[in-house]
Amino acid sequence: MANLETTYLGLKLKNPIILGSSGLTSTLIQVKRIEEAGAGAVVLKSIFEEEILKEFEQTVDTHIEGHQNYEYYDYFDYKIKEQNLARYTKLIWDLKQEVNIPIIASINAVSNHEWASFAKKFEEAGADALEINAFILPTRLNKTSDEIEKMYFDIIDYVLNYVSIPVSLKIGPYFSNLPTVIEKFSKTGIKGLVLFNRTYNPDIDINDLKLIPSKIFSSDWEYTLPLRWIALMSGRIKTDISASTGIHSANEVIKMLLAGAKTTQIVSAVYRQGLSVIPKIIKDLEDWMDSKNYTSIDNFRGTLNNSNVSDPAFLERIQFMKYFGDREDII
Repeated sequence: MANLETTYLGLKLKNPIILGSSGLTSTLIQVKRIEEAGAGAVVLKSIFEEEILKEFEQTVDTHIEGHQNYEYYDYFDYKIKEQNLARYTKLIWDLKQEVNIPIIASINAVSNHEWASFAKKFEEAGADALEINAFILPTRLNKTSDEIEKMYFDIIDYVLNYVSIPVSLKIGPYFSNLPTVIEKFSKTGIKGLVLFNRTYNPDIDINDLKLIPSKIFSSDWEYTLPLRWIALMSGRIKTDISASTGIHSANEVIKMLLAGAKTTQIVSAVYRQGLSVIPKIIKDLEDWMDSKNYTSIDNFRGTLNNSNVSDPAFLERIQFMKYFGDREDII
């Protein structure tokens, strides 16, 4: 039988299936069920910088509006952060007593602010690793691409100075020179990169003429974006890569591993299909490996990345002309 064991961020996983950061990983009971379903690791629901800031603003509006004494602001700012931090660290501590799979804490940060000290608390609570979700949408016209990229490096530097557990960085594809940035990130001291985070996108209701949320869950065709960049970069950097977005079955898992990913993160598939999708993916992955006579994931990982394919230019092609140029059967 195929051996699905792998390593990620220096941690030993029984398989490459990670339940990604989401509401699914926010309680002890849920994580225990995820472990029972067979996942190799979990990334806890992120502690959001923006959520804490919003909670503080709401508290100011409700309780201390009109006060001129800034000690009120300092007190509630401190109290709200401490309450959120205490809940999160307790969850980590409880999980480390109850489950055996690696527990990866997660911070969703938009600044370096105080998140480095939060990360230290997560390490002290027993987290096996930390994932920084640091997507910064480049909407400010007064910020250059270099200035925006520097914000990422500042966050990384702050966190790495505080913790000794392995750190991964979850990013989006919106960089002016993505491969160069990925290579630079890989040299900062982080142990992993997650490609890519799924962002909130707005939609428009044309009947009520208002902005509404777009689809929350990913579709199985969305895997092709991270697939391309994992295949292009996995042979060029030594940092572990975890694939994220659009992974709904063993087929996508296999493709990501062939592209060079160490692990794959699933979320939408579990929301849509339930926890039973995890053992199904594992079984289908085992069956595929047996059919190809692969005894371990290392037998085939990265065999179709940029460094190993006979036509690496195929991964860089972005025009449709080669596919559609000679076709006359589509109209």
